Amino acid sequence: MELDRMLKALGEPMRLKIFLALLERKHCVRSLSKKFGISESAISQHMKVMKDAGLVYGEKFGYHTHYLPLQDAVDFLSEQFEMMQTASRNLDRDMTVCQCEYRREGDRE
Repeated sequence: MELDRMLKALGEPMRLKIFLALLERKHCVRSLSKKFGISESAISQHMKVMKDAGLVYGEKFGYHTHYLPLQDAVDFLSEQFEMMQTASRNLDRDMTVCQCEYRREGDRE
């Protein structure tokens, strides 16, 4: 899975809103269109971007496709953010010492 593609897809505010709505329940394009007050074609374009990023999938029911988040994608995003959280908590935040790799010992600011 590609974190950068997922974050880029969710970086657009309407796609993030759609994704969060899909975490509550499945929706078809028409349902999302009415919920957010934008055209069905705009919703379809957003869904394509999220499908291409590996965030959602669709289940066909007659003429309609109901969309859901991919559980693997949600799990992957959660794991990535947990790793970021752990790294941030373990970060040496001592601002009195420069930790730049190019600085030699004994150099002053």
